[in-house]
Amino acid sequence: MTTVGIIGAGHIGSALAEGLAERGYDVVIANSRGPETLADLVARLGSRVRAATAAEAAAAADWAVVTVPLRALGDVPAEPLAGKIVLDTNNYYWERDGRIPALDEGRTTTTRLVQDHLADSRVVKAFNHIVAADILTTGSPAGTSGRRALAIASDHAEAAAFATELYDAFGFDTVDIGNVDESWRVERDRPAYVIRQDADELRQNLARATR
Repeated sequence: MTTVGIIGAGHIGSALAEGLAERGYDVVIANSRGPETLADLVARLGSRVRAATAAEAAAAADWAVVTVPLRALGDVPAEPLAGKIVLDTNNYYWERDGRIPALDEGRTTTTRLVQDHLADSRVVKAFNHIVAADILTTGSPAGTSGRRALAIASDHAEAAAFATELYDAFGFDTVDIGNVDESWRVERDRPAYVIRQDADELRQNLARATR
């Protein structure tokens, strides 16, 4: 059975834990405050989900999700995630994370920061430009007219293909932006951010994005 490590138990992490457990994955979820603080979440989500430390979640994972405040990226354990596919849902909120000049000046992207930190992992941007509650409520079967689309970005073809399959399992079409340096197109305050759109609309909004 495939085990997913989720590092970060906020809205996105919790929604993904629920959706993955419903789809037959075993989930090990961690936050910065300790496993005991996740007792209520684990009890609600059922026997496929257990709480652990971030290091334990990373070690147990066949693949992982990193969904933490960007200011906490340095606390994500890199060594146990080496060689693994890692979904990066992170967004930059300077009000929470403090100012990061390289992002403010458009010299890097949030996903490039994650890939640099997890240098031996295969990082793919995913699930960052959707409201958490929509992850479990706005998907639809493949071929549905107007099916919602989400973007991915990765330096690794196998990670991009994996995220595409996962999106489909959650009921979403995929628009592949390219490598992680293009992921700024779905970052906060860009035209594609947290609005419902099909694949054609998403591509149009991606093309409209400016830095």
